[in-house]
Amino acid sequence: MNRELLMLVEAISREKNVERDVVFGAVESALAQATKKLYPGEVDIRVSIDRDSGNYETFRRWLVVPDDAGLQNPEAEELLMDAQERIADVEVGEFIEEGVESVPIGRIGAMAAKQVILQKIRDAEREMLLNDFMSRGEKIFTGTVKRMDKGDIIVESGRVEGRLRRSEMIPKENLRNGDRVRAMIMEVDLTLRGAPIILSRSAPDFMIELFRNEVPEIEQGLLEIKSCARDAGSRAKIAVLSHDRRVDPIGTCVGVRGTRVNAVTNELAGERVDIVLWSE
Repeated sequence: MNRELLMLVEAISREKNVERDVVFGAVESALAQATKKLYPGEVDIRVSIDRDSGNYETFRRWLVVPDDAGLQNPEAEELLMDAQERIADVEVGEFIEEGVESVPIGRIGAMAAKQVILQKIRDAEREMLLNDFMSRGEKIFTGTVKRMDKGDIIVESGRVEGRLRRSEMIPKENLRNGDRVRAMIMEVDLTLRGAPIILSRSAPDFMIELFRNEVPEIEQGLLEIKSCARDAGSRAKIAVLSHDRRVDPIGTCVGVRGTRVNAVTNELAGERVDIVLWSE
């Protein structure tokens, strides 16, 4: 039994309030990185830790690729015909593994191990926060401007950050740190560090969602926005259709004394909105 490793995992798990399995995965990554340094080239190493005993095994592995694809990285790939000489039923996309000597836990280096482990934990925490946020099914991201990043604006909502790229901003709009801002969630890119939720304030869908929030009849299915075109920051046009002859689609979207359409206009830095009847 490897008590040293188990104690390390338990301590970090309690300190960071994360699942033990996340910490085990981080230690496996640190051990794999230390093992890779013993080999020339870009080898692929997998470390498997027994969660009960703390004992671990190390494997060098090769990805099985089609014969006609060729080897992009001979140190970590093997052609199907060669792989099948070792394992007859192996298929493309699977791995051929070979046990190798494991490095002692002390060899990974205290600082290196800590950095890898903490980064893995940060990644896991970030993914949990994102999953929790996205599970709400919200389409509009509401937060405050936190900082600028190479021309992009980073918007913070609780512990989650969104990225509003310059190309997705409303022209001439001057957002500053601390400003409250709303934007459409366009996609989530987990390959981005820091702020993986990609936002837009210039997309036509953002205007549609703003009207959906202001006009309950749209959510109820009585009205429908059939199309939307925008010259962001200047003017826009939406075409609306009523599914209930008792409901005036234009008047309903405008609201009493223009309250509904004005709320959308104010959110979009004064962008003028023309509302017309949908026509086939």
